[in-house]
Amino acid sequence: MEVNEASHQIIADLLASHTGQHLTESRRWRINTALSGVFREHGISNVDQLVCLLAQSQKSDLAQDVVEALLNNETYFFRDKPTFDQLPEDIIPILAERRADSKRLSIWCAGCSTGQEVYSIAMLFAEQAQRWDGWNIDILGTDISHKAIRAARTGVYSQFEVQRGLSVSQMLNHFTETASGWEVSCEAREYARFQHHNVLSAPPSRQKFDLVLCRNVLLYFDPVTRETAFERLHSALANDGFLMLGAGETVVGQTLAFNPSEGRPSIYHPLSFGAKAALAAAELGTS
Repeated sequence: MEVNEASHQIIADLLASHTGQHLTESRRWRINTALSGVFREHGISNVDQLVCLLAQSQKSDLAQDVVEALLNNETYFFRDKPTFDQLPEDIIPILAERRADSKRLSIWCAGCSTGQEVYSIAMLFAEQAQRWDGWNIDILGTDISHKAIRAARTGVYSQFEVQRGLSVSQMLNHFTETASGWEVSCEAREYARFQHHNVLSAPPSRQKFDLVLCRNVLLYFDPVTRETAFERLHSALANDGFLMLGAGETVVGQTLAFNPSEGRPSIYHPLSFGAKAALAAAELGTS
């Protein structure tokens, strides 16, 4: 069924107000498909009826269900492997050297969805447990979806999910097959934790992160909202830390908060306040 323009706009405004994400015309086709489960659960026939129910204040739980249904929770283990492989081969060894005195590494996966990215990083540390003995390794996964965070905390995945990105040896080494599905091992889980959080809000920790991954999240923001997100990520990151974005994302022409890391695809360095100010002044001088 085609979604009329008025109903589409109400749904789009709801998503934007809750998440900052914009439901562009190119994503409009997803509405009926994405909301099919909400329709079944709440006994709703179509989007127009849904919009009427959303107008009733006692249906606030329905609004949350709609927002979560419209979020894109696509993820899998070791996603975009050439990009991901930079972590064990380059980024983590550099950070380990820089943090040799404190023996602490703090990693934030923003927009972690159902947790595969967090556990992928945790597996890297679990595979070298002796190397990291005595270190405090903290990998925080956050997402705006309560449903996704609940799923991530269980650490249980279907056969289809574990086959996406994992080798047979990784499945056997880091998962146990149970009646509910494939459960992440205790060794990997001890590094990981999850909480609900919006990347547009203040950072989830007062302590600076050494590495922040925010992959395929900024794609859904308009330029103004994206700049806000970059500022939040910048404020969360240590001065000598790293930011990893998705393969289709960049800071170039988007923000003055980060610079590309030379020779490292999708990896960026935070700029200091002074460097940002100087860059902004230089841009004004050439405009």
